[in-house]
Amino acid sequence: MLQNLHNIPTTTINNNRPSINKKKKNYGRLIKRLKFKFKSTNTILRKTDKSTVFHLGKVDDYTKKSDEYMEKTKAYKCLGTIDPLPDLIRRTNKYLLDLRLAKWISQKQYEQLCIQNSNDVELAHLYYLPKAHKPGTPLRPIVAGLKHPTIKISKLLDELLRPLFDQMASKTTITSGFELLKHVQEWSKSNLRQNTLFCTIDVTDLYTMVPQVEGV
Repeated sequence: MLQNLHNIPTTTINNNRPSINKKKKNYGRLIKRLKFKFKSTNTILRKTDKSTVFHLGKVDDYTKKSDEYMEKTKAYKCLGTIDPLPDLIRRTNKYLLDLRLAKWISQKQYEQLCIQNSNDVELAHLYYLPKAHKPGTPLRPIVAGLKHPTIKISKLLDELLRPLFDQMASKTTITSGFELLKHVQEWSKSNLRQNTLFCTIDVTDLYTMVPQVEGV
């Protein structure tokens, strides 16, 4: 196929460019019309949770469900015009400097973890993905914090603690279907009976249920 493309005369490619440009313009007009339609009808387009399809919903419905979730968990709040990011950057860098002066971290770790450019960080924010496969289309809350001022510290702690956690939880953790079958075969020798039940647990609002101080 590459050879065929190589053999196509340059004039043929140039002759096709007007049609390509026309298609781009048509797509551009279509997108503008869709955006205008969504705005005029108070509609929001979102990718659904755990699927590759999209969901059309009313902005008022999303806002209502978001307000209910925030009121129930009391873990989030709208900042409005308040911007706590500069203070977060200052406190994070001060904390890291204190650790460096106390020789709890190395100079290399300090340079890797501190925030040198404020443009590289942003506040964590809450958004939702609609669960179109469930009745009433509930929203799945997601916190986007990949650029939060403390994300580098979180990653370092995960690298340090993950091996220890995996080792301690290895006997009670199943990571694959093959491993599950292996454990079931072992349990069947003594613990499984005809009336044994396997259950799945759906925990609602897990992260907001864990107190921050006790969790740390």
